[in-house]
Amino acid sequence: MEQRLGENQLIQDVSIHALARLAEIRDNETGNHLRRTQEYVRTLATRIKGQSRFAGQLTTRTIDLLAKSALLHDIGKVGIPDQILRKPGPLTPDEWQVMKTHAKLGSDAIELAERDAQRPVAFLTLAKDIAHYHHEKWDGSGYPEGLAGEAIPLAARLMALADVFDALTSRRVYKEPVSLDAATGIIREGSGRHFDPNLVDAFLAGRDEIAEIANHYCDD
Repeated sequence: MEQRLGENQLIQDVSIHALARLAEIRDNETGNHLRRTQEYVRTLATRIKGQSRFAGQLTTRTIDLLAKSALLHDIGKVGIPDQILRKPGPLTPDEWQVMKTHAKLGSDAIELAERDAQRPVAFLTLAKDIAHYHHEKWDGSGYPEGLAGEAIPLAARLMALADVFDALTSRRVYKEPVSLDAATGIIREGSGRHFDPNLVDAFLAGRDEIAEIANHYCDD
């Protein structure tokens, strides 16, 4: 029985990675973006686990599921046309509107997978929240729903900070990376606007750990 459970877990993990890689291959993001953001989410969640504000929301198992789910945050990009997704320069306003649909496309795809499952799958629920809401902002100015504050699921708030930090510190075809200090400053300035202030505090307190993850999984 234990061996069978282990095999089933391995199959699930490999399937998640395959789906996540499918979206990554089609995008301009390369290398270890998935692994870095996964570990940033894990680190931030672990740091806030003991806070009374998050009591009951974060257990060791939940944090493991959050990290697993983080891999699927951009799965909806599979549905974005190549001429937009892989464009080497800035998007036009119309192209940007199409790009923003990836959040809903991703959550819709995961919801269909949920319906096909024979029983509830916890990580799919988290993955759906992350895919749908990781571009929402604390002040309500994000997309696709314009949610604000704690109306944004915690999983998505964690992913939002991890994703932005990685975007800032990574080289893309259309930009150079910024330094750790510069990225930290941008995250700090986004407290209460883009990001949950409690998560920003956790990020600042764990900056050295975050930097180690960035260095360990740096792109070639």
